[in-house]
Amino acid sequence: MSLSNTSRNFTAPVYRDSVQTAILKNVITVVFCISINYVNGTLVYTFKKHQVFSMNPRYILYIHLVINDIFLLTIFTVLQVLSYIVFTLNVSLCIVLLMLGILFSLNNPLTLAAMAVECFIAICFPLRYTHICTAKKSYVVICLIWALNALSVIPDLLVTFATEYVEFFNSRVFCTRDNVFRKPYLTVKRDAFHTTFLVLVWLTLFYTYFRILFTAKAAAADAKKARNTVLLHGFQLLLCMLTYVYNFTIEGLTYFFPKDALAIRFIMNIFTSVLPRLISPVIYGLRDKSFRKYLKRYLFCTSSYPLKK
Repeated sequence: MSLSNTSRNFTAPVYRDSVQTAILKNVITVVFCISINYVNGTLVYTFKKHQVFSMNPRYILYIHLVINDIFLLTIFTVLQVLSYIVFTLNVSLCIVLLMLGILFSLNNPLTLAAMAVECFIAICFPLRYTHICTAKKSYVVICLIWALNALSVIPDLLVTFATEYVEFFNSRVFCTRDNVFRKPYLTVKRDAFHTTFLVLVWLTLFYTYFRILFTAKAAAADAKKARNTVLLHGFQLLLCMLTYVYNFTIEGLTYFFPKDALAIRFIMNIFTSVLPRLISPVIYGLRDKSFRKYLKRYLFCTSSYPLKK
């Protein structure tokens, strides 16, 4: 299931897997969730343990992305497991889970854009970097990201409270966004918002990448690493965008392979909600020498790596 896209027909039937298939799918999802969250949790612990990271705007933005991934993957896994165990959820509980999941999902593209801008400033304006990029400003950017995304989803909640009967909030539904926020114009609003934001984020990534690409040769080594980082951000954003074409892709593939509808939906869920979470540990957790030095100690619970602060 996707946190933000599902079938638009509220009354459409939802098919069930066999017991063996359901167990296999949930085991795969839970194993992915535990493994990725373990690595990401270790990244958060490393960040909090050493002041050298907590005062660096680059790592502040990065760890915000990692924390978003932890909560987003956890909510996705909980929703999937519950959909197989109890199938339907109380609408009020579903709204809470969906609102949190949607916010965490929307935070990621804007955080990726902010991280690309930080790379751009570090390479293209190195002398002004310490004045432009500070820890305090990083937290301000994070607060703006949350506020902006909250403004995009609060109307859905207010419209639902204003237009639905009280009985609806005490009923049970298959927990998807379109089953809860049912007004058609909310879908139009959501699509317009997603399109606008994604265009802005992609323009930011393209601009920063090409500016870094043509930077001075004196900073060739750093510029190459920054270009690769922005490219990874772009690939991660591309995976995140699959969420927004979830319905279209599901409908298209199901049309050609109707007997594999459930398998197609599961694979799409893995690509949209799980795989993007795998990239975050790679960008700085494994590629960054400073982070990697500390991460090895905590990740494998060894004592062979020095604890320098």
